[in-house]
Amino acid sequence: MTVLEHDYDLLVVGSGAGALLGAIRAADLGLRTLVIEKTALVGGTSATSGGAIWVPCNHDMKRVGIDDDLATAFGYVKACARGQASDERILAYLETAPELARYLDGIGVKFRAMAKYADYYPAMAGARPGGRTMDPLDFNARRLGHEALEQLRPTNPGQLIFGRMQLNAFEARSILARERKAKFLLSWIMLRYLIDYPWRNKTRRDRRLTGGQALMGALFTALRQRGIDLWLEAPLQSLTTEGGRVTGAVVQRQGQAVTVRTTKGVLLGAGGFERNQAMREQYLPQPTDQAWTASPPGCNTGEAIQAGAEAGGALHLMDLTWGAPTLFVTKEDRYRVLFIERSLPGCLVVNAAGQRFVNESCAYLEFQQAMRNEHARMGGAIPAWIVFDAEFRRKYPIGPLAPGEAVPDERLRKSWLSAVYWKDSTLQGLAGQIGVDATGLAASVARMNDFARSGVDPEFGRGGNVFDRYYGDVNVRPNPNLGAIGKPPFYAIRLWPGELGTKGGLLTDPDARVLDEQGRPIDGLYSVGNNAASVMGPAYPGAGSTLGPAMAFAYRAAARMAGQPIPLAHTELLDSPA
Repeated sequence: MTVLEHDYDLLVVGSGAGALLGAIRAADLGLRTLVIEKTALVGGTSATSGGAIWVPCNHDMKRVGIDDDLATAFGYVKACARGQASDERILAYLETAPELARYLDGIGVKFRAMAKYADYYPAMAGARPGGRTMDPLDFNARRLGHEALEQLRPTNPGQLIFGRMQLNAFEARSILARERKAKFLLSWIMLRYLIDYPWRNKTRRDRRLTGGQALMGALFTALRQRGIDLWLEAPLQSLTTEGGRVTGAVVQRQGQAVTVRTTKGVLLGAGGFERNQAMREQYLPQPTDQAWTASPPGCNTGEAIQAGAEAGGALHLMDLTWGAPTLFVTKEDRYRVLFIERSLPGCLVVNAAGQRFVNESCAYLEFQQAMRNEHARMGGAIPAWIVFDAEFRRKYPIGPLAPGEAVPDERLRKSWLSAVYWKDSTLQGLAGQIGVDATGLAASVARMNDFARSGVDPEFGRGGNVFDRYYGDVNVRPNPNLGAIGKPPFYAIRLWPGELGTKGGLLTDPDARVLDEQGRPIDGLYSVGNNAASVMGPAYPGAGSTLGPAMAFAYRAAARMAGQPIPLAHTELLDSPA
């Protein structure tokens, strides 16, 4: 039995960045909106992300001295997408994203351009050395309030200092690159947290929100300010249709099946399917395991994608993910992504033969794809191993291991040894422990030591571009990404081909309307974020290529539902050569 609730103009499924932005924008355009979230927490994987958005031609680029233009950005994304996303969708994103960034600023969700954070394919025509990725400004959780903060999904442990203190992308880069101000910054972050007695007496969570916490804290605040209805622990059961039009949904709420009817539409923004093992085995390359993913358990299990497909929506890019290498940490509920540490000098990544197969400093999607390609070619790259020595261990963090100069081995959790990291006094002994060919590993280390001396990696070009060098050690010469591996003991950590989310989902048009198998919009059904097939095709043009499109297409969807569709202004680019 279902209970009929009051009608809404718009039903939003999910509570990540795309979902909440769509609800907020719809409310600003006069639509009565309901947001449903199947878990007890708001924010989805957006809250556990870095929070960045990738916005070419954004309003803050001029401040940091970087020029950009729409035609150049269009050419770059079109080349990245490799024909797997329509030119109209690409143009819609690039035209709308700068307007979205200004809108976010106006509603209290503020970003700044990262001047030195390069696009992920720096050698490709149209790439920029920085400025297109925007990082959220720190957000004071006092604006959200303690009660609402407890409803906001916490960030991943790997994004906290000592499990407590948050740091933003600029601080993380400074500390990892061992800039002169790094120790001062770290001390300031710790001191600021320690002296915040009134706040710490009420909650362990840091009052200063950064990254995805800042983004979702600000969006959740904007949602509450507008009085938008929010149902937690209210999973979608099915979409309702009449005459081919989506008219609402059946939602489970407080033990009852509730029918929600909509006059304008349903916006699906509930994430991908990386936590659904059956869907992984159906669509993703093998081997595949939901345990390898970095998204929170219980999220992103694909029901919204399945509901959209049952309503007639076409699926696209279902074999692709927003890939990233991940590692296991005992007693944590999800794997951690190894975003940055592999770029630091004094480490290398090998397969079971002890051979390198990738530029360790490359973007995380490329790294994960290299693992899969190598495994398909000769096996032994799933898992792969990152190997480093005592000097690397002393200076740098990696995974859950803080720098040894701050937290030496004897202070690490005993359960981590031979489960999270492996350690031996010799390379040969380490190779035996981890099941890697000792001769191959020794030869790879010897070559890496030669590369460190010369500053050139002739095998994979590590440190040869501006993206690689961003997270190198500024004190290491001649190449900030290359360092010798020779001081015992030696260490290894196992890496898996995980992901931040899946890329495939419902095929949509430039206004996020779901398309059927004939390419026709399904009236009343919209999809954004990882519920929708990525506008970036198989690529990852730059940091923020997930959250930026999620919110931009939600912005366009709200305009369409409010009867104010946003036209494409530069259609002449659609006829430009590839």
